[in-house]
Amino acid sequence: MDTKRRAAAFLLGVTADALLGDPPNVVHPVRALGLAARAYEAVVRPRLSPTAAGIVGAIAIPTAAGLVASAAQYASRGRPGGRVAAAATALALASAQRTLMRRAIEIADALDAGNIERARRLLGYHLVSRPTADLDASEVAGAAVESVAENLGDGVAGPWLAFALAGPAGAWAYRALNTLDSLWGYRDEQYAEFGRAAARLDDLANLVPARAAALAICVAAEQLASRGAIAFDVWRRDAALTDSPNAGQPMAAMAGALGVTLTKRGEYVLGAGLRPANASDIRSAVDVARSAAGILAILSLAIIVLRGAR
Repeated sequence: MDTKRRAAAFLLGVTADALLGDPPNVVHPVRALGLAARAYEAVVRPRLSPTAAGIVGAIAIPTAAGLVASAAQYASRGRPGGRVAAAATALALASAQRTLMRRAIEIADALDAGNIERARRLLGYHLVSRPTADLDASEVAGAAVESVAENLGDGVAGPWLAFALAGPAGAWAYRALNTLDSLWGYRDEQYAEFGRAAARLDDLANLVPARAAALAICVAAEQLASRGAIAFDVWRRDAALTDSPNAGQPMAAMAGALGVTLTKRGEYVLGAGLRPANASDIRSAVDVARSAAGILAILSLAIIVLRGAR
């Protein structure tokens, strides 16, 4: 696909995701990835050592996802605009901008209505894997803000930059790896060895997107509230406080952008000394993330154009 067509596909895909969001889970391709991962666990994992099975799965499933995306684009080549439409659809399905923002706003609405139980349920179901039953309102708000920031990296910057570099195949290989990390990347007895490869490869794949998202948050914070320097300082100071080498990057930047403390009990405090988060901060985080997404879109388009000029 030439540069103009890839740029057009990118813009169409980003626009479709922003306007429509994700399709229902039952027909979303990510569900197929989850089913493939579980089938792999059931069929292949028992036949290999946990480490070997994890390595093979972490390579094979993202590769297969990339090949399927490429095949879908190839199959559309005979139709006018078919390849562009197929690539745009692949990108829209690989990213999660609108759905992420909508879920966060639903939690803010529940907190504003005083329905902490609903806010906890929504948070636990849609955004985080940590237990939510005993979180107070500030912790719920903080976790939602964290999710907006972190998912700006792996749900927006990651697939967009992968698309810019490697087209639909890159976007879906990235999304598949990210999905495997969410399914296998735990440190418990069941997944400590088996999931290590997926977790480490996901860390590697997110080194650039997480930092690009953090930088975009700082720029957006400056545009919206003249807090870019503060966001940058908190990012530089606190980004390494999380266990993940990547999650803390956009989360720390967002803490500085909003002037809040983001806390996960017993693990980290980002933005120490700032005020606790509240429901209005979720809405502010969404505003910052939307502006940052625009910056990431410009960056991705620049990469597409520069690659085409080589």
